[in-house]
Amino acid sequence: MSLLVVGLSHRSAPVSVLERAALSADAQIKLLQDTVAAEPAAEAAVLATCNRIELYADVDKFHAGVAELSTLLAQHSGVGLEELTPYLYVHYEDRAVHHFFSVACGLDSMVVGEGQILGQIKDALATAQELHTAGRLLNDLFQQALRVGKRAHSETGIDRAGQSLVTFGLEQLSSGAPADAWLKGKRALVIGAGSMSSLAAATLARAGVAELVVANRTFDRAERLAALLAEQYGQRPAEPDDVDVLARAVPMESVPDELTRADVVVSCTGATGLVLTADLVAEAVEGRTGAPAVERSAGSDSGSGSVRSGLPPTSVGSEDGCPLDLSAAQGSAVQGSAVQGASGFSVMGEAAVAGMDAATLEQHAAWVDNGTVDRREGRRTPEIDTDAVAALAAAAATLGRVPERRRPEPVAEVPRPLPVLSLLDLAMPRDIDAAVHRLLGVRLVDIESLAEASADAPMAADVDQVRRIVSDEVAAFDAAQRAAHITPTVVALRAMAADVVASEIARLDGRLPGLDDKQRGEITQTVRRVVDKLLHAPTVRVKQLAAEPGGAGYADALRTLFDLDAETVAAVSRADDDSRDHNSAALGGLDFGRENFDSNNFESAENRGRA
Repeated sequence: MSLLVVGLSHRSAPVSVLERAALSADAQIKLLQDTVAAEPAAEAAVLATCNRIELYADVDKFHAGVAELSTLLAQHSGVGLEELTPYLYVHYEDRAVHHFFSVACGLDSMVVGEGQILGQIKDALATAQELHTAGRLLNDLFQQALRVGKRAHSETGIDRAGQSLVTFGLEQLSSGAPADAWLKGKRALVIGAGSMSSLAAATLARAGVAELVVANRTFDRAERLAALLAEQYGQRPAEPDDVDVLARAVPMESVPDELTRADVVVSCTGATGLVLTADLVAEAVEGRTGAPAVERSAGSDSGSGSVRSGLPPTSVGSEDGCPLDLSAAQGSAVQGSAVQGASGFSVMGEAAVAGMDAATLEQHAAWVDNGTVDRREGRRTPEIDTDAVAALAAAAATLGRVPERRRPEPVAEVPRPLPVLSLLDLAMPRDIDAAVHRLLGVRLVDIESLAEASADAPMAADVDQVRRIVSDEVAAFDAAQRAAHITPTVVALRAMAADVVASEIARLDGRLPGLDDKQRGEITQTVRRVVDKLLHAPTVRVKQLAAEPGGAGYADALRTLFDLDAETVAAVSRADDDSRDHNSAALGGLDFGRENFDSNNFESAENRGRA
């Protein structure tokens, strides 16, 4: 059996595809059940976050496994296989382990170094254990990934390379300003009470928002989260650097009213449809400002108005003494343009001088050559090349039109109104209608815009150190797995030796019935010591050899040399799996160690417990 992962993430697929392929909690459960029911897979686990969907499985056939896992992903995501296939990636055996450890360390996250992925991996393992779809391989893999991720964060400065998705999103809303300073004193609304929403609420509370409102479809969960926030960050006697936050819970029906009061909204729910529509947000803005929330013009930036007024004229000179009939030119060509009604003649291209003969253009060139004073702020108009104007005149005589050769003047900047409502959408599929970004006074940051912003985020030097940790841990994991592969054979060998000792002691009792208990005990202990000494060196050595690359054949050699029954070895392996499942259940779904075998080849329970 071998590890196989098939998935898609923000690195392989556009956000629109990830959004459509998002798996609900029920869909994840059904996917796991169908995967282990399929022929190629014996174990399965799903890692589904806001920017990745990955299916891990222990398969006996590579090609059949890829086909089956890809089909199941498409089936349960609702995206057709043909459409989904170009965005899927596949990792197998060592590459699959390397990929997963990189994910656990935050190297593959949208925000490099974020630690939230560790909680998501832990949740994925707990779900697979609860459904009994995780066996020895995936239990070992996921628990080792948790240890590798924690080691990366504790031994390196990977945390400096990035923040959590929540922090990164809030910094995008603050337009690069420190999020804590920007949030302090604001009123915040968090929609949802899951892990991401809870992280957002805690982040907002630590930043010092004046009020924090939690809304959730299950009101009890919103109340519990609000109570925890109030307990940790709530109103209490002022102390140096203390944070006082008023936290309360509201039902989802109160969201429209809360929107009219909130300055910052973070939404991350499991809803399959929109939670905040553009109309609802527009009504909230109107409720705050008392004026309708109009849409921005097509060419305006976020936060800029749709009407440009009071801009300076774009003319390049005065009409005094100009030989051209400006009233006719401007009346027809400049009608409706940005310079209508402005004094002076602007070279607007073909439209402004269409139909003028070459002689008129030459007169205009001579007039311009005398040096015209721009009346705006007393500046002189830059001298115009008469040769160029003559060339234009020749072109007009030949072509019947004048090609445009105008350098546009800088347009005066219009002050942009600050947003009255800042929205952060961390859900997949999205909670907030993307159309709200067109509303004046509204700023929206979602998963798609975060992906674009994080593409240019700086990488910390510690990333290289984390990559080395990942490589070392992958090698150690592979060695442990190879050693674990031979362990049932070694256990079966020792069990066979114990049976031989017991059989020979029984025969000795028949031949020497006069032996007392002390004599029989001494003989039994001596025989066992002899057998242990004979088996110790070869079994230790065979484990060491099996842990090396290419050592998988040593188990077969051991079974052949000692004529071990294959079914006996398989029974030992099944008993080990059953014991691990029992221990996992007793520890609340987390299996921290396997102490049935030689501790020289497996990490101690203390080290495993660090995860």
